[in-house]
Amino acid sequence: MSGMSFSSREPSTCSTSVPKTHHSVTTMDGSLNTCSAKPAPAGFRRVSSTGEPSSCPVPGLGPGVLEMRVKEGSKIRNLLGFAMSRLQGGGHVSPVSQVMFTGTGRAITKTITCAEIMKRHIRGLHQVSKLQYRTVREVWQSREDESIQMTVVKKVPAIYIFLSKEPLDPLELGYQSPAEMSSSSEENTSGAATESSRKRHCSPCSYETVQLSKIKRSTQEHTATAYNY
Repeated sequence: MSGMSFSSREPSTCSTSVPKTHHSVTTMDGSLNTCSAKPAPAGFRRVSSTGEPSSCPVPGLGPGVLEMRVKEGSKIRNLLGFAMSRLQGGGHVSPVSQVMFTGTGRAITKTITCAEIMKRHIRGLHQVSKLQYRTVREVWQSREDESIQMTVVKKVPAIYIFLSKEPLDPLELGYQSPAEMSSSSEENTSGAATESSRKRHCSPCSYETVQLSKIKRSTQEHTATAYNY
């Protein structure tokens, strides 16, 4: 897979939950603790963070694949503007036929959003999605005594979304054909149109009429009940 990548930064507003990050903490005495919430060591500062190399879980990638590394603060419009211009052959750059969106941790939601928007703008894309955990090792140092250090090993979730104009192996786990994407998009569009039509037909006048009818019916029921007593 080629080393081409593109990313940009912006404040993140995504609130969709992603798989939890698992941590194991090794102290100076050699003891090991494991937790699922991010540790907040008081009086410590992070001095280094390294990720262990991991192989791409999508098999059979050839040369010329455009890799888009999505960060938590990346701007979606910048990522998609660059990626779609390469797929569509815009500008003075050579076009590509395959793109890989990757995101880690809190960037997973934005990674999925980028892929879904691209599929709506460029029809006929084949897709393969994979999930895995990456290992990240952080070293924290005491602010009061630099000789005191703590190592935190994290298992961070990562997602790979491979989109291709060329046909892919339909038997590959995580494969989605263009036909499945189109039918899903049509169902969502149809549902949105039905909801919009329902809201459009329910004008303020008709809404008031319905409410008045309910009040009148309720009044009649209460009157009948009082009469029976």
